[in-house]
Amino acid sequence: MANDTYNSPFNARYASKEMQYIYSPDFKFKTWRKLWIALAEAEQELGLDITDQQIAELKANADNINYEVAQEYEKKFRHDVMSHVHAYGEQCPHAKGIIHLGATSCYVGDNTDVITMREALLLIKKKLVNAIASVAKFADEYKDMPCLGFTHFQPAQPTTVGKRASLWLMDLVMDYNEIEHVLDSLMLLGSKGTTGTQASFLELFDGDHEKCKEIDRLVAEKMGFKACFPVSGQTYARKLDTIVCNCLALIAQSCCKFSNDLRLLQNLKEIEEPFEKNQIGSSAMAYKRNPMRSERIASLSRYVMIDALNPAWTASAQWFERTLDDSANKRVSVAEAFLALDGILDLYINITGGLVVYPKVIEARLMSELPFMATENIMMDAVKKGGDRQELHEKIRQHSMAAGTVVKVEGGKNDLVDRIAADPAFMTTKEEIMAILKPSNFVGRAPQQTSDFLNEVVKPILDANKDLIGIDVEINV
Repeated sequence: MANDTYNSPFNARYASKEMQYIYSPDFKFKTWRKLWIALAEAEQELGLDITDQQIAELKANADNINYEVAQEYEKKFRHDVMSHVHAYGEQCPHAKGIIHLGATSCYVGDNTDVITMREALLLIKKKLVNAIASVAKFADEYKDMPCLGFTHFQPAQPTTVGKRASLWLMDLVMDYNEIEHVLDSLMLLGSKGTTGTQASFLELFDGDHEKCKEIDRLVAEKMGFKACFPVSGQTYARKLDTIVCNCLALIAQSCCKFSNDLRLLQNLKEIEEPFEKNQIGSSAMAYKRNPMRSERIASLSRYVMIDALNPAWTASAQWFERTLDDSANKRVSVAEAFLALDGILDLYINITGGLVVYPKVIEARLMSELPFMATENIMMDAVKKGGDRQELHEKIRQHSMAAGTVVKVEGGKNDLVDRIAADPAFMTTKEEIMAILKPSNFVGRAPQQTSDFLNEVVKPILDANKDLIGIDVEINV
């Protein structure tokens, strides 16, 4: 890689080789040739004078792209599609005259864009499924471990480590459902002509409207799609790019939420992302273990979420049957949304597969707050022994305020249990109170909710995609 010119961080640091190839020139131009072959086959099947020899010649050179020749033609024509038509024609002299027959540039350009997005979405889906599998394993392992819950990042009722992870998982499940819907609804542009009227094909087929409809169906079938857009201008509706990038932005939201939670948990010293043996957290503070992978997720997620605005503006700004102000923007914004999210999911899988949990810290934090949360139970036990509920409530309030002062002002430990045990109005001992303070008594249905969710919602997804599970991800500096 050259060091004297701009290098995209997506290539150098973030995106996988698989995603980089999907958005490579090689993938694009090979797809162009597949589309030209599909068009020729469809036109032959519909009665045009195209021979088996011509199609065989096209297929024989489908992957043998003469890039240097195409580059020379582009210098001459200043048109990328026509340069490749001529370059392909040099390799296929018998088929030269029927390459791109009746088509416009958007036939290869737009259909390739949709095909590329589908391939990229399938890779994202694969990584999303592996992320779901990774978090599901963690949630199941820690579904019974009580921990302090937070609302507003203030201590709240206890939950479990696994139940908290199920919240991350729920987001991913929603993303999975969305990506399935988007993949299922993708359509090719088809062969629509310069303004979407198929006028050139109507001419080729001597006014036969049914053959004009059939060529779209055949091209879609040959390229592995269920359908083409029923109506369009010269391009497919740019709204499709918005739908796809919004789907990517949804996944980025989920990953960012997870990364923020983990960064807070790492500050609390409860759960940490993996930290390699020789990894340096700070150039100045040698003791530090910065959550750099989670921070990178947050950073890239922000990019994807904002980048989704690009296709929205592009779709809204198209004039009539087409303008060209979409081209430069969409070739950057759509590609980089996929490249960034690809890197995000690699990080997500890497982190969740190696989370470090500190049970003693989790327990200590929970126990420091639990006495406050158990006061209702303690008070009810005292009432059962004959105490006055209103009097006990006031005493609880006074003892809680005093214990809070010890913690916040004096920096001491929570002594609420000792205060209540020493108050004869409660008719209880410290041992009896500590028996009440069993953490598992305060987590509600968190373990059961987690198990039910994993079995009823997550397992069917993993079972349906078992062939996708099991990938190695590489994290660069």
